[in-house]
Amino acid sequence: MKRRKFFNVIGLGAFLATSLGITKTVAAATPDTVSGKIDRRLKELGISLPDAPNPMAAYTSFRISGNHLYIAGQGPIHTAENPGLGRVGDSLTTEQGYHAARTTGLNILAQLKKACHGDLDRVVQCLQIQGVVKCTDDYKDSPKVINGASELFRDVFGEKGLGARAALGTNALPMDIACEIISIWEIRL
Repeated sequence: MKRRKFFNVIGLGAFLATSLGITKTVAAATPDTVSGKIDRRLKELGISLPDAPNPMAAYTSFRISGNHLYIAGQGPIHTAENPGLGRVGDSLTTEQGYHAARTTGLNILAQLKKACHGDLDRVVQCLQIQGVVKCTDDYKDSPKVINGASELFRDVFGEKGLGARAALGTNALPMDIACEIISIWEIRL
């Protein structure tokens, strides 16, 4: 075998490592070991992301097409301190709705992280969020509720976290959730 072809076949690095007796391997980065700028920002903000919720019906949680990531409608995290179930303007105040939207944003970030294989630094920008608030017929502050997610994304990603947005009211959402948010993101491949 000619010398040039030999190095093309096994690679110069592999040849040198073998020749010099270097056998140390480097572990590949996994989602648990990736710690970038956005992960540090989350830590600064005191935010820990939940596990990405699994689909609850016949759909996928996210879909990537080109450099666009489409995240299916996500709902809030329901706790006694921050209820995510109920109707804003009735059983929930605007502030409680805001917190429900913020925890919905946490679920979106969890899906985003899962789709980016643990590396939130791959996020270029938020393109759009569509927020739907379960509220009374006369409730007019749906945008204030959805600000819970929009402000979270801005806090985490800066101005690139703000996408074009819709904030709508409705009379019903699945499983009594107070809001549901659909989002579209641009990511680096």
